Amino acid sequence: MVDEFFQWLHQMQCSVKSAFGRAVQYCLRQKKYLLGYLLDGRLEISNNRAERSIKPFVIGRKNFLFANTPRGAKASAIMYSMIETAKENGLDPFAYLVWVFHTAPGTEIRENPAALERILPFHAPLFCSAVKGKAAV
Repeated sequence: MVDEFFQWLHQMQCSVKSAFGRAVQYCLRQKKYLLGYLLDGRLEISNNRAERSIKPFVIGRKNFLFANTPRGAKASAIMYSMIETAKENGLDPFAYLVWVFHTAPGTEIRENPAALERILPFHAPLFCSAVKGKAAV
């Protein structure tokens, strides 16, 4: 079906100056990226779930006083990423962050960047699970 869709786009005879023509050209230029989700069955066709997960942060960003500098913005982006990654891995974000903040100081990341893997969500202990008594996915 996807191949048929792109064949149909190639057959379109529309002006590249029209909105539809620009959409067709954009789609054709982005074909390899649009097809990327077909390479891995775990990937979703859209990013709606990711968009919904960051919506509260986008709406509230003007209220975040600590993001008024580039360093503050980077710090908040890292924290948001950690929280959402914990959620996606079936973890309680608070418990996971507490565990990371207790574990990370003993992790020699500068000397051994691979050591960072020890504090990733799939290595989190059972008490970090959002569903108590079940291991994180």
